Amino acid sequence: MIRPVDFKFNEQTAGNNKFQVASTESDVQTQALKEFDAFVDLLRKNDVDVTVVDDTLEPETPDSIFPNNWVSFHEDGSVYLYPMFSENRRLERRRGILDGLKDKFEVNHVSDLSFYEHQHAFLEGTGSMVLDRINKIAYACLSVRTDEEVLNNFCMLTGYEPVAFQAVDATNFPIYHTNVMMCIGDNFAVICLDSIKDAEERLNVTISLKGTGKEIVEISLAQMNKFAGNMLQVANAAGESLLVMSEQAYLSLNAEQITALEQYSRIIYAPLYTIETNGGGSARCMLAEIHLPGKN
Repeated sequence: MIRPVDFKFNEQTAGNNKFQVASTESDVQTQALKEFDAFVDLLRKNDVDVTVVDDTLEPETPDSIFPNNWVSFHEDGSVYLYPMFSENRRLERRRGILDGLKDKFEVNHVSDLSFYEHQHAFLEGTGSMVLDRINKIAYACLSVRTDEEVLNNFCMLTGYEPVAFQAVDATNFPIYHTNVMMCIGDNFAVICLDSIKDAEERLNVTISLKGTGKEIVEISLAQMNKFAGNMLQVANAAGESLLVMSEQAYLSLNAEQITALEQYSRIIYAPLYTIETNGGGSARCMLAEIHLPGKN
């Protein structure tokens, strides 16, 4: 997790992120920092191992609080760096952060896909892709931030199978990141199937999820807009499964959905309203989960 020092509404990302709205708060950074620190405290109180890296004022990176878009960490010790749509978000890729992780984790190989930026093709990490790491499937709704060629290259390099589709909001505007409309757990999937308008694509996604034994927990377009798709299943130090989300996301769920999810994980949630409004991302976007092997 990246602790923000200059979090604010990013004009460069607002054009294709309809979840993002400039707030009227006088000091967005101060409020976002309170939300960030409380979120970290919540995770740690639930025995989740959290690595926090402080952001820097220079270069200016207003969206650095969402590190899962520029980097992903994998079980074999590999690290992937991703091509980013917005120029000021490309500055978030800091090799120093990776070097700092080497004290605690094994980093065997770094694959840098950022060269695709020169071709105006993008793939924004586990925002663009929702990874079923157990079955090695990469789900991706295509958009200006999620290019199918880059997706296929990632899958070729990693041995993942791509499942690509189109997804839109209630106004038929393309959804900018897959991880706002779906979440993959070990044995369940939270997904807004209503956002996949093409019947064949919707069926393909459903067949893939059910074929890997996932219970599908559907959310509505309205719930998606409350970030109910932006969840992440994590394990704490005791091996307990937790489902992490924002307070807004949790409050949007109905009793039946909560009961279904609680079969698999204990739900924890934090208020992230300032971050969600100005950044257009939520709890899952703030977590770049580290699957690297630990050093003994």
